[in-house]
This record gives sequence, C-alpha cells and structure tokens, in this order.
Amino acid sequence: MDTQPDQPSGADTAPDGSPTSPGQAPQYPAQPQYPAQPQYPAQPQYPAQPQYPGQPMQYPGQPPVIAAAGTGLPQMRPGRVWYLVALAVLLVGVAWIALGLISVDHQVDSFPRAPLPAGGTVALDHSGGYVIYYEGPGASGGLVPRFHVRIAPAAPPAAVGSRGPYASSVTYSFGSHQGRAVLTLQVVRPGRFRVEPTRAPDVPGGSDLAFGSSIAGRVAGTVLPSVGLIFLGITGAIVVGIIRAARVRRARAQGF
Repeated sequence: MDTQPDQPSGADTAPDGSPTSPGQAPQYPAQPQYPAQPQYPAQPQYPAQPQYPGQPMQYPGQPPVIAAAGTGLPQMRPGRVWYLVALAVLLVGVAWIALGLISVDHQVDSFPRAPLPAGGTVALDHSGGYVIYYEGPGASGGLVPRFHVRIAPAAPPAAVGSRGPYASSVTYSFGSHQGRAVLTLQVVRPGRFRVEPTRAPDVPGGSDLAFGSSIAGRVAGTVLPSVGLIFLGITGAIVVGIIRAARVRRARAQGF
C-alpha cells in the first residue's frame, strides 16, 4: 500500500491556502488605493495685535479683530436724553409764566372802572373785599397824585362797608392799563355804586379808578413756579453736561 509522506512540520501555508517555502514570508492581498487628499493653501499669518484694556484676547493665527465704527468710548451716563428732559422742564416754565400773565391781563381788563377826575358809577357784583387801583400815566412806576374819593350806594340794595389804604405795593402794566393799588373797600351788599372824586386837582385826564380783586396772589402763583421750573431746567442741563464731561475725560485717561 502506498502512503503519502507527511508534510514537513516546518512548512508554511499562505493565506490563500498555497504552500510557501520555509523561510519565505507569507503573501497578503494588495491594499486598496485611495485617492490623494486635496492640498489647501496655508493660512496667512497676521502680525500680533496690541492688546488694550477691554479688548477681546487675540490668539496667534486668527484674523485681526476690527473694532466697530465710532469713537471707541463706552456709552456715557447720563445719556443725552437728559438734555431733552431739562429743555422740556425749561419750556414748561416759560409756558407757565406766559399763560399766567395772559390770565392776569384778562383779569385786569375785566375790572369795572370810573373815570377821574369826573367820577361815575360802577357795578360791583359780589359782596366782600375789593381793591381799588389808580390807573394813569406813570402809575406802574409809583406816580400817583393826591386825591380823595367818596364811594356811596347809587341805588338799593347796594351797601358799602369800610374803606382804607392798601398796605403794600402792587402795580401792573398790561397794554394801555398802568395801575397801582391804593385803597381797599368792603361791600356789604352788591349793586351799583357812585364814585365821587374830591380835591383831585392834580389828577390828569384819562385816569381811572379800577375795582377788582387783588392780583398779587395770582402774580405770585404765576411767577414763582415759573422761575423755579426755568431754574431747574437750566441747572439740570448744566449738571448733566458737567457729569458727562468728567466721565469722558476719565474714559480717555483709561485708554478708550
């Protein structure tokens, strides 16, 4: 019986099953070929940017950071809108005084009047206190001639009470009316009253005696708030300007 000799114990077998000679390296299938990777141009190198306080960190190889257009200063507080607030307050003060003086002018125009030195009658429509104003050339400057006047009821039920000098100095000048407060009058019952000047040789023609309420309170209520608002508006604008200027100088000193 024929027998096949055994393979030498040192024989190798290739991965595909074929025998290999002793000492010969096994053969493997060829590796697949992949397409070459595309080559990109090198990134441009930029010089390092100087670093300032408040700027973002600049890293090597990054493009430079371009600052936004403008002065570079941080936003200032208080803002410019506060100038508009101050201007609005000032304009309110101006409007207040203008409307108040118009109101006083209408009040003066509504006074009933008796001519001097001729005299005449006036209708006083409510009881209580009245102020008698002398109106004539120079009256608003304190030029008031000496005269006496008698005031009596012209018809029932009018009744007059006490009369006396006006204690303080109140003058006005609106259009053709220049006046100064000279007397006070208490009316017990309203009605028509006769005004009879006496011993008034120095009173110029065209003068009048005007009867009405005191304008002092209305003038004070107009002028004082108006002056306060105007002063507040101007002062506010100055304060905002000073604060903003100081903060701009401080920001520039810090390198902004």
